[in-house]
Amino acid sequence: MAKGGFPRGGMMGGGMMRQQAQMQQKLLKMQKDIEKAQQEVEATVFTASVGGGTVKVSCNGKKELTEVVIAPEALNPEDAEMLQDMVLSAANEALRQADEAMNKAVDSASGGLNLGAFGL
Repeated sequence: MAKGGFPRGGMMGGGMMRQQAQMQQKLLKMQKDIEKAQQEVEATVFTASVGGGTVKVSCNGKKELTEVVIAPEALNPEDAEMLQDMVLSAANEALRQADEAMNKAVDSASGGLNLGAFGL
């Protein structure tokens, strides 16, 4: 028996260290996969329209609005409040789509592991 009471390659030996190294490699791969998935979603454009296509809003996966299109027939000064509501509704839907896509991408890349439990 080696010093310390553990046989060679025992609990404190090579087997445990190999497992740690393998776990670290898996975590690094998962981290890279998550970063790649996030970059892909950030580059994606999400579009939502309301009012039968009267108002269309696009955003990217970074949740930055990239385009607002308002059909000329929606530009009625008497209906300004309705137009404002439609813009907000379309923007919120586009942002929700981006958020949902990011969550799905990270969940897929992490193999469904609850990263929140690790403070991530």
